[in-house]
Amino acid sequence: MNHPGTARQTMTDRLLAEKKDGIGWITFNNPARHNAVSFEMWQALPVVLADFAQDPTVRVVVLKGAGEKAFVAGADISQFKEKRSSEDAVQAYNTAADNAGKALQECPKPTIAMVRGYCIGGGTAIAVNCDLRIAADDAKFGVPAGKLGLGYRFTGIKRLADVVGPAFTAEIFFTARQFNAQEALQMNLVNRVVPAADLEKYVIDYATTIAGNAPLTIASIKRALVEYLKDPAKRDLDAVQKMVDVCYKSEDYKEGQTAFMEKRKPAFKGR
Repeated sequence: MNHPGTARQTMTDRLLAEKKDGIGWITFNNPARHNAVSFEMWQALPVVLADFAQDPTVRVVVLKGAGEKAFVAGADISQFKEKRSSEDAVQAYNTAADNAGKALQECPKPTIAMVRGYCIGGGTAIAVNCDLRIAADDAKFGVPAGKLGLGYRFTGIKRLADVVGPAFTAEIFFTARQFNAQEALQMNLVNRVVPAADLEKYVIDYATTIAGNAPLTIASIKRALVEYLKDPAKRDLDAVQKMVDVCYKSEDYKEGQTAFMEKRKPAFKGR
């Protein structure tokens, strides 16, 4: 997606970052391989997310795949011989993927996966690490580890189970088959399914709605959800409460009340 006047940054031409109208766009740009994620893309993702996180003009983050055939169709297997050729190389690769997943989960801005076409393996992992998943009716999801003899670490299994529950997680892994968009909706793997032709506009409208809401409120909810997914003994509930308190002391809280009384749309500033 090319937006006139859009601010851009990238560490690799296979992961594109753009900012437009309150939305930070991340595009997996490897269409020749159905946007398979390379080691460099795993490394770049946390850097882009960190930039979006500190930029007050970015209110929501949307992840998409280049082209119309795939969101992300897994990891770039062509790199496996090089990047997984030794125990140290495997550890480095896993660390990069883990850091990317953690950065997505803990991004203080809401994240939306805009899924069209194949969303397989690492693509499903990226999607479930986002807060919301909006899929085209041609989307296909799956984790083919069982067909490849791969081991799947606990962190990935837990995140999927947090989203769809243990029974559907078992079905996804045990069958290793692909699930269509309607099946994904039934499993709560996606929030919404829309016609492919309408996907981009629908997501932009949805993201714009989120971007128009109070940033401090959104940030406090996101932090609460991050803590919710942690082991109860490791939750920082004091940090969540401090963010709630900030909301009530903010200019935006006064603006929200005033706008409600004046029956107009509030103009939130994030302070």
